[in-house]
Amino acid sequence: MELFDKFRVVTGTQNRTSTTENSFKIGFDKFRAVTGTLIFLLPALIPLGVFWVYPMFYSLYISFTDWDYMSSDYSFVGLGNYFDLFGDPLFYGVLWNTLYFSVGVVVPSVFGGLLLALLLVRKQKGMGFYRTLIFSPWVTPAVAVSIVWSWIYEPQVGLANWLLTSFNLPALEWTSSTTWAMPAVIIVTIWKGLGWCMIFYLNALKKVPQSLYEAASLDGASSMQRFLYITLPLISPTTLFLVIITAVDALQAYDQIQVLTQGGPAGSTRTILYMYYQSAFEQFNMGQATAVATVLVILTASLSLLQFILSRKWVHYQ
Repeated sequence: MELFDKFRVVTGTQNRTSTTENSFKIGFDKFRAVTGTLIFLLPALIPLGVFWVYPMFYSLYISFTDWDYMSSDYSFVGLGNYFDLFGDPLFYGVLWNTLYFSVGVVVPSVFGGLLLALLLVRKQKGMGFYRTLIFSPWVTPAVAVSIVWSWIYEPQVGLANWLLTSFNLPALEWTSSTTWAMPAVIIVTIWKGLGWCMIFYLNALKKVPQSLYEAASLDGASSMQRFLYITLPLISPTTLFLVIITAVDALQAYDQIQVLTQGGPAGSTRTILYMYYQSAFEQFNMGQATAVATVLVILTASLSLLQFILSRKWVHYQ
């Protein structure tokens, strides 16, 4: 009995030692795997931290100061810039302009791109030429596009008013009118981005299995029913992607506004990004400008998160 107790003690000690060694080995293997992963990620993480993370947090810090961008001296004002921003009635007008511009760009761009893709997805002679022609504005610099459209919108000799008067319609002031300036900028933005949306939809439509269309046809489904219950659900991931990217681009639009209207007339085309530009580089109020930029980042992130949450109900992944 005494010998058995000694054997049990020795065996238990050996088991505990073996378990400890195994745990240490597993922990060391995990540490080595994590370390190796971090070493491979460092070439990407270092530039990300230097050129994105650090500037973002430093910008947040500047938003709590009254720095004028010119001098090295500034004072810490806390939330003063944010209180001034949200207490300014003009800021809410800017938010409305941003919403108006974003919705006016996103909806026609996405649905227009889908319509063009449906028309050009067929393999017929000349389709490649039309796709290239429609996509070409996207690869053209926004400044060059805006300059050309400024000539088109010229009230006296512009092409836009020539077309209107040809159909006995009244000529418009376009970028000089508080009513038509924003639609004019929206038209330019849609025209530039329509081909980009079309290219993504062309790729998505080609990936829809033809067997599903054939099976639906055998069941007596009409063309509209095949589009609603087969095409739209299967290209919904592309739609989600385009809605998010187009919305972010619309929130960050600057070039066409600067060239066509400079935020006018009477602030009718001043979006939140253009307000940032004016605060920073015209009024030299960098503290308030970075506060505007912080609000823009929060709006962009919130919009993207909201779209992802809502997409759970209508986005279908194969």
